[in-house]
Amino acid sequence: MKKIILWIAVIFLGMQLIPVDRANKPVSKKTNFVDIYKTPDSIKRILQNACCDCHSNETKYPKYAYVAPISWLIKDHINDGRAHLNFSEWGSYGKELKENAMEKAAATVKSYEMPLPAYVSYHPKANLTTKQRKILEAYFSHLEIK
Repeated sequence: MKKIILWIAVIFLGMQLIPVDRANKPVSKKTNFVDIYKTPDSIKRILQNACCDCHSNETKYPKYAYVAPISWLIKDHINDGRAHLNFSEWGSYGKELKENAMEKAAATVKSYEMPLPAYVSYHPKANLTTKQRKILEAYFSHLEIK
């Protein structure tokens, strides 16, 4: 039994040596969603609290994101989120992609699919009220795409 525990500890410690790139790319005002649309501060706060950790290059990693294998799962989730929508790179999207992204963003906020319940459980500020959801949905739905 002691050997098994020792091997588990060695494997766990060894996993910590596998690096995870947590560096965020710089955010340019020319491509950043909130800068392009001069997003009101009230909506910026909602986006920062509920969306930007997974859907921008402004991720703030919590302490538990530095422990493998959790760090791998979190980084994979962030990569997936950014692949679907990255507010920091908004200006590089074509008009059709922008329109589809806003339609999907409005729908997922309205249907409580976003932010993900697992994320909300560890980030209470991301737990949007019904009013915040309606505000965000309206903003996404009525945005004049540039």
